[in-house]
This record gives sequence, structure tokens and C-alpha cells, in this order.
Amino acid sequence: MKVVAVFAAVAALGAGAGCTARSDAASGVVNIEIHHSRFVPAAVSVGSRQTVRFVVRNTDPIDHEFIVGDQATQDRHEHGADDHHDGSVPGEISVPAGTTVTTTYYVDRRRQLLYGCHLPGHWAYGMRGVIRVSS
Repeated sequence: MKVVAVFAAVAALGAGAGCTARSDAASGVVNIEIHHSRFVPAAVSVGSRQTVRFVVRNTDPIDHEFIVGDQATQDRHEHGADDHHDGSVPGEISVPAGTTVTTTYYVDRRRQLLYGCHLPGHWAYGMRGVIRVSS
């Protein structure tokens, strides 16, 4: 019986890894976990014309970053030299190993945004996600 319970718990965790999360409409909060150099969930949906609060928890033993923006923003960070983000720019934070950090980002209109980590090799490894913005 214990084996079945453990299997069910592991299956439930695995099922959530690739799913799309919807922000809490009442509070505008999106929870993101960094696990094995991946963002969980890999896609979120939010409404337009709202400030979204991202709560990012890094369970990895290495540092990461969380950058929100369009493709041009991601390209700029991928080829730029910023390796630390103190949170003074909305949607741009460093997330040290074992910490939880928050940032806000104003979503102005319906479009697709991205989030990613641009520490050396992380974006290429697939450390990115999609934000679907609805009206």
C-alpha cells in the first residue's frame, strides 16, 4: 500500500513539471520553482493590464536568474554582461541557490512574453519559459 502511495505522489509531481499554471487572478501572483536548472512550470498564463508578482524559489545548489520580457529583452541578456540583478529593474532578479526572491512586472497588453536564465549556458540548456498574456 505504501508503494502505491509513493508512486502516486511521484506521478503527481511529474505531471506538474510541464503544465501551464494560471496566476491567482485575485492576487496577481505567479509561483515559479527552479529545479534541476529548469523552471516549473514552463508556461504560465496571466491577464493583460496588471502587475504580476513573480515569486521564484531556487531549490538548486547553484545560482540562477529570472528575466522577464519579450524576445528582444532575452536576446539582450543572452549576449550582455550583466551577471547580477539586484531587483531594481522590474522583472530582472538574481536568485541565489536555496533562496526565494520576488519581482513584479507590469503586463501592458496581450502578447507573449518569456522568462529565462542567462547565466553562461543556462538559456541554451533550455532554462526558459513562456508567459501567455490574455486580454
